[in-house]
Amino acid sequence: MTELNHLDADGAVRMVDVGSKPETDRSAVARATVAMGDATVDRLFAGGLPKGDALATVRIAAIQGAKATAGLIPLCHPVAIDSVDVRIERVDRGATITVSVRVHGRTGVEMEAMTGAATGALTMYDMVKGIDRSAHVSEVTLLEKSGGRSGDWVRA
Repeated sequence: MTELNHLDADGAVRMVDVGSKPETDRSAVARATVAMGDATVDRLFAGGLPKGDALATVRIAAIQGAKATAGLIPLCHPVAIDSVDVRIERVDRGATITVSVRVHGRTGVEMEAMTGAATGALTMYDMVKGIDRSAHVSEVTLLEKSGGRSGDWVRA
């Protein structure tokens, strides 16, 4: 990248004008990880947490987070998201929340996928913190994106 497109010629912050960009299919996948003790992971996936169905709550939170991105990240455009898919998987020492977002539009959905994953992870932390104070969000990262002028990208 040779320019910061959120700055105008004088260096002032601005929202990028995407009005003349063509609408294309765009997608992004992001993942967040929540580390916690093995006993907590067992209870999470068995549905045995005091706050109720944590996995359903995390899925809904991740979807809401993706949809709310433009209201949370100052220079993001509101986008008419076509779909949000949330996968929650058990991993060694915790769980991952993977969020896939698709849109047919003028700007990408990387921030929506990352915000959805982060919101899901924070919700998972909230669901388990009462029984596991060592739980923590350890990673939020973009895994891949497709569409738009910059094309496809996959984390190596």
